[in-house]
Amino acid sequence: MKKLILIAIAIFAGFTCINAQQIVDNAIGLRLGDSDGFGAEISYQRALGDNNRLEADLGWRSGSGYDGFKLTGLYQWVWQLDGNFNWYAGAGGGFGSFSFDNNNIDDETFFFVAGDIGVEYNFDIPLLISLDFRPELGFGDFRDDVDFDIALGIRYQF
Repeated sequence: MKKLILIAIAIFAGFTCINAQQIVDNAIGLRLGDSDGFGAEISYQRALGDNNRLEADLGWRSGSGYDGFKLTGLYQWVWQLDGNFNWYAGAGGGFGSFSFDNNNIDDETFFFVAGDIGVEYNFDIPLLISLDFRPELGFGDFRDDVDFDIALGIRYQF
């Protein structure tokens, strides 16, 4: 038990010593990914401090036999890797709706919880490119399992 407590303290101390890069106040752009059908999301990020931000995404999904939208909100922590490279992790959730081409299947509204981890590059011009992985746990008839969303983001910073 003492070893577990010492390991937890060491990990916490390590995270507090990581240098954070100050992030820009706002960024808006697109997040293009694949999660049971190609989709695009309009993405907005708002800084809350030197290394914390909120991200809101409104996305459209199109797959074999269905179309849908989802709204996602995430709280993220950002850490500097090297130079203009950052990595980030976060958690949040959202809701969405799917309509199906097959008339025998009812349309559905669902909600989900999500995690987020990724890497980003902050160019010297106001451009940010990111690659992230977002596992989502859905609660609904159609979305009742874990879904893995991988996406490339490009955002204008202001």
